[in-house]
Amino acid sequence: MLATMRAVVQRVRRAQVTVDGRVTGSIDQGLLVFLGAGAGDQAADLTYIVDKVVNLRIFADDAGKMNRSVLDITGGVLVVSQFTLYGDARQGRRPAFTGALEPVAARALYEQSLGAIRAAGVSRVEAGEFAADMQVELVNDGPVTILLDSRKSF
Repeated sequence: MLATMRAVVQRVRRAQVTVDGRVTGSIDQGLLVFLGAGAGDQAADLTYIVDKVVNLRIFADDAGKMNRSVLDITGGVLVVSQFTLYGDARQGRRPAFTGALEPVAARALYEQSLGAIRAAGVSRVEAGEFAADMQVELVNDGPVTILLDSRKSF
């Protein structure tokens, strides 16, 4: 099985992450990205996901068509690490997470994603806290939710 970096991208009016009563990241209009790294993921997987996230045309233009990216609207991006994107519940009722990348390497890719999104021109990049128990609040705009996979398996 090839590794794939996965992201669930939600167009939001606002989003916020809290850990132990402390806000770790919040944005107004923009994208909430749940990001999961799979066993074997590499820089190319991260590059693919970041490019898709910042250039995904899911914001309305003047005609009301989804034709603008988060860069075009000068929106924010809130990135939340989520290894549970690799939950495999095909057998039994308790998901297995064996497809997720091990935590040290996953943290490195997660932190690299934040820098890469900033480098791509997003002015407000916020984050959850890696490996923490987080509470995520959001107002999904649309709703619009897009699934991304670095190996295009869906």
